[in-house]
Order: sequence, then C-alpha cells, then structure tokens
Amino acid sequence: MHAPIGNFDSATPAPDRLDELTAPVADAVRHWHGSVPADRILYVDTDPQWADTSVFVEHYGRDLLEQSANCVVVAGRRGSVTTLAACVVLSTTRADVNGVVRRHLGARKVSFASMDTATGETGMEYGGITPVGLPAGWPVLVDPAVVDLPYVLVGSGRRRGKLLVPGKAFAELPGAVLLEGLGVA
Repeated sequence: MHAPIGNFDSATPAPDRLDELTAPVADAVRHWHGSVPADRILYVDTDPQWADTSVFVEHYGRDLLEQSANCVVVAGRRGSVTTLAACVVLSTTRADVNGVVRRHLGARKVSFASMDTATGETGMEYGGITPVGLPAGWPVLVDPAVVDLPYVLVGSGRRRGKLLVPGKAFAELPGAVLLEGLGVA
C-alpha cells in the first residue's frame, strides 16, 4: 500500500504490524473503536538514524514537516499532587505548557516529564512516544490543527517506525480534549 503522505517504501495497516509496536500501542490498536477504522491507521517502517526531525523530513519528504505531530508528556503539579498528561501539537509548533496546559490541568507548575517518567509510565521508547496507547485516565490534550489534517505522522511507541493516523482520530482517543491555542509558534 502507498502511504498517503511522505516518501515511504510502503505503508501497512497497523493491525497487521502489531509485532512492530510496543505492547501498549499494539493493545490500543487491537482494541480500537471510533469512527475511524483501525486499518486506516498505518504503520511505516523508518530507520532510527533518520529520527531527528530535520534529517527525517529531508529523507522521507519535506511535506511531512507540516503533517507531523509531536506527543510530549508533561507533569502538572499542585501541592503534593502530580498529574501526568500528553500534549499533541503539530511539529511546527510547541505546546503552551505554562499557559494553556497549566490552566487546563489546574496546576501551579507544569514541566516536561523526565525521560525516565515518560518512558516508564507509557511503556514506550523516548523519541517515539505516541498518543495511541497512553495510560488510561491520562488527559490527552490535542491542538485542533492536528485534527484538521487528513493524515498525521506520529511516533509508533518505538524510535523505529511511525504511525500515519487520520487527523480526526486524535479527537476520539481515550482522554482526548481539544484545546484551542495549545500549539503556539
């Protein structure tokens, strides 16, 4: 199958490549529900040596820069309570952690979660964290610009491989909250 975006050798429905995904991502794909069928989520094999965004888009297609999203794990703190959440924004923007995210989480302080916390809590590899398969109960804060795209490139849970996900599927993820102004230039 030809990938709908980017210059990839092939794209395979994610349900047919569960062996390439981390356990939480594979489980989420296996139990997928919503208006977007699971087989519309595609897996593309990528080489970890091209993982850096600028090198990645040079190798797999410049159009991917505007069609890629980053998923970052944040920790919001208020007193002794810490809330972990994920922010999904276009790769051409950054998450407004100290404004939109802090207010939404009702936190005094929000910071990016440490690598150990992000990987330990998600069961995913650093540099490949995806909003598909995050722990139950986590808020998944999504910039509406991500949902507006026909397809979006995101991590697969591993540094090798990516998922191509129809934009509207992000609004249907467990815990998804669309937040205007989440992604800022």
